[in-house]
Amino acid sequence: MSTGKIMSGRFVAQRIHEHVKHDLAVLRTAGVEPFLSTILVGDDPASRTYLKNRHSACHYVGIHSRNMELSASTSQAELLEVIDGLNHDAHVTGILLQLPLPKGLDEASAITEISQEKDVDGLNPCNLGQLWRKSARLVPCTPKGIVVLLKEYGVEIAEKHAVIVNRTKLVGRPLAQLLLNEDATVTVCHSKTSHLKEITKRADILVTAVGHRREFTVGPDMVKSGAAVVDVGTSSVQGRLIGDVDIDSVLKVASYVTPVPGGVGPMTIALLLYNTLVAASIQKNISLNFDLEPKSNS
Repeated sequence: MSTGKIMSGRFVAQRIHEHVKHDLAVLRTAGVEPFLSTILVGDDPASRTYLKNRHSACHYVGIHSRNMELSASTSQAELLEVIDGLNHDAHVTGILLQLPLPKGLDEASAITEISQEKDVDGLNPCNLGQLWRKSARLVPCTPKGIVVLLKEYGVEIAEKHAVIVNRTKLVGRPLAQLLLNEDATVTVCHSKTSHLKEITKRADILVTAVGHRREFTVGPDMVKSGAAVVDVGTSSVQGRLIGDVDIDSVLKVASYVTPVPGGVGPMTIALLLYNTLVAASIQKNISLNFDLEPKSNS
């Protein structure tokens, strides 16, 4: 029985990091200094870790950044005031609001408040609308990272059947549109989907982002022979970070599988760095060749 291959997000992210370093130098030559400001509301440990990793990546490639920490008792009005201040701060070229927010705060209105041109997460309704029109320049990081990773490993998307087990605004919904834009046939599954295994078994590309490993595991019985499997789920089991996929058994069926950690996570961070430069270039009206496609596919 043949064994599938690992799609390393770390490997592809490193290529993007070098690309970002090059274009950062170009921007600086033009007098532009990208600056990312993140906002953390409350003290959720996972959110704090995510932001620490993002700021470390900024430091690695040379992008200046800072984290604004607000207490869990911050009101909606106070949060919107902070975002408005960053929108009007010419020094800040990128804004990232760490999600989820504490209970009682309205994520949708907070995201809408972020300037479309500074929205490095690509979640502002205007940017999502551009995604639907196939003209978005700031695209949600995780979905875009998944598409770039698939292309890097030569996985055909056009005319293939992609199944996404997730319908959130961060992953499933924007990813479905990105894959449609790449001419895939897309099925979106969720907690109310019946006969899930029958659906995932027909997928040429299977993306899972559930994140509850104790209740949900993707095994070989859910995967089509030769499929590419992308694992976005994260769970902590006995102090170890794992994904939705039972990777050892699925590798015996699939052609490609992403690991957790080391798969989609590094791609998400790399695309945040990329978006930070794109946002700065939009605001300063500078044209750069931000080409994320692998050379072999260009």
